[in-house]
Amino acid sequence: MKRPQREFYSIGEVCELFDVKPHVLRYWETQFPALSPPKNRSGNRVYRARDLELIALIRHLVHDERYTLEGARKRIDELRQEGAASQEAARALERSFVRSLRAELEEILTLLE
Repeated sequence: MKRPQREFYSIGEVCELFDVKPHVLRYWETQFPALSPPKNRSGNRVYRARDLELIALIRHLVHDERYTLEGARKRIDELRQEGAASQEAARALERSFVRSLRAELEEILTLLE
């Protein structure tokens, strides 16, 4: 799976991609210092490709691996020290894209039935 093609994503797009609510993303920003998306001229958060990778990794650790936020923060620090953080984040992002694509295909199938 390819990396995201666009440079910036809105909070709504990111929420849809990762199946999380906006308040969850905003809370994660307070818990993970590396996750700090800039804001555009109108004050809206704009997420970059590297933000998407980190969000995917956080979501994977918290939702799939059942880490607490503190545990996820420690695991990400461990991965960074091992030099494996970007690889794990890329894999988590790929899983999120596949999960999102699958959900869209299931919606289409439901419409066709």
